[in-house]
Parts: sequence; structure tokens; C-alpha cells
Amino acid sequence: MNAGDVPPVRLFLADVDGTLVTNEKVLTDRAVEAVHRLRAAGILFAVTSGRPPRGMSMLVEPLRLSTPVAAFNGGLFVHPDMSVIEARTVPDEVVAPMVSLLESHRLDVWLYQGTEWFVHDRNGPHVDREAWTVKFAPTVVESYSGMRDVAKIVGVSDDLDAVAAAESAARDEFGDHVSAARSQPYYLDVTHPEANKGSVVAFLSRMYGIDPAQIVTIGDMPNDVLMFARSGLSIAMGNASPEVQRAARRVTTANTDEGFANAVERYVLPARARAGAGATTSGRVATTNRKGGHTDGT
Repeated sequence: MNAGDVPPVRLFLADVDGTLVTNEKVLTDRAVEAVHRLRAAGILFAVTSGRPPRGMSMLVEPLRLSTPVAAFNGGLFVHPDMSVIEARTVPDEVVAPMVSLLESHRLDVWLYQGTEWFVHDRNGPHVDREAWTVKFAPTVVESYSGMRDVAKIVGVSDDLDAVAAAESAARDEFGDHVSAARSQPYYLDVTHPEANKGSVVAFLSRMYGIDPAQIVTIGDMPNDVLMFARSGLSIAMGNASPEVQRAARRVTTANTDEGFANAVERYVLPARARAGAGATTSGRVATTNRKGGHTDGT
């Protein structure tokens, strides 16, 4: 394939935790600069995460986000000002049986509804960490009975085998009605069946009229594999599991070693420059041919 035949990258979609930010949830100066370099090269930048919208609001200003923010793995799309574009919620009739299934595997269960986060136990596993990450506290409730319009159900446990087993059971029993995938080894995210990161690629492709082949995706967890499959170039983080790395076309360094910025600098910006150079060269050849009177279209 000639350089001019390579479709130029037009959009870069990034996962957040384990990818765009460090383990301490820090957005490094190099990561910020990499996003600004993408924009200078004419490439749109967007983020997607299992986080609620409020949990990504701190990214808007430093990254100068102008694209939709895809929260809850695509369950809720919001503008950078957090106003809602589109919502996809778990079917109401599935909520109670899904909660029961997760609890039967001894997982703690959280529910997200709109901008709110609900838990049974304020001192449960990972609640403090999650509150620190998303920058707001949950609301404690005794029962989830009757809750409707739920954007995401999360099963939480440090028994990673139990989380994996619950994921398999959720897919077996409710696979036609939900999307179930781990966003962290200890988190199982359950969302609307079309609320997955593959659907985020499709949403952005439609919104901007961009061929999926011109979209780059980057992530580190199993729930990122669906967006890998829908994009032209997929990049796995160095901290991703071997399975996730095998699902991607490229592997960068870990999020503790500027993996996001390294991916932009190594795999995306040079390809964009080559595509641009190829297009320029093709244009010069076409002009020369026209001046020379050629009409074969080569």
C-alpha cells in the first residue's frame, strides 16, 4: 500500500484509568501535551470510561475537550459541559435479577443512575478509592428495589475469580439484554447491551462522519477490546494483560511510563505525517500528469 492509500487518522479515542492517567489518577504533562499535539495535527480527541460523567469532568479543561464524553462505557454521552446528549440504560426488568446474580457470587453491588452513585455499604471494598477517583461520594441506600433508568450496575470484589465467574454468568443469563465486562480486575460493569466501547467508536464515527478505519483506540482492560475491534488502529497499554495486548495491533509502554504519550508520538503522529506527505505527493503527480496531457487516471 502506498503512503497515499493509507487513510489519515482523524480521531483518537482513549480509555481513562490505566491508560490516559497514572495509577495515582494523575494526568501527566506529557499526556496533556500529546493531546494538544493531536489537535494541532487536525486529529479529534475523545475519552471513554466506565466512570460517571462527573468523574471525567476534571479532564475537560486541561485537555480542552470539545468532543462528547462517553461515560459508563457508552451508556451516557454528554457534552463537555456535562449536558446529556444520549442515554442508554439497563432494561428496568433486568436490574433486580442482575443485582441478585452479582450478590450470589458474593460481590458488593453499586448502582449509577444519572449523575448519582448508590451503594449499600459506605465502607465496602473500593468505595473510598472510587470516591477519590471520581471526586464525589456515593449515596448509601438500604435497597435498590424499584430503581429505574439505571445507567450502570457494578459488581465489586477483591476475589478476582469470583468477578470473572460473575462476568461469565451475567453473559450466559442476560447476554441478550446487557453488556457485561470488567473495567478493572475487581470491577464488573453491567450496562445497556449497546453501551460498550465498541458502540462508542460507532457513535463518534456517525457523529463526525469519520470512517472507523480513521479512528485510533487505546486501552488496557477487557472492556477496551470491543473498541479495538471497531477501529483502524488499536493500541494496548504495556500494563494490559497478555489477552488484551494480543487483541490490539500495537502495544505501548505502561501507564506508569508515559504509555499514552509514547503511543501518540510513536504510532499516531508519524502515521499522520506520512499520510499527509503521501497525499501531497499524489497531488503533485496528478498535476504533472494533467500538464503532460495524460488521461489514464493513474
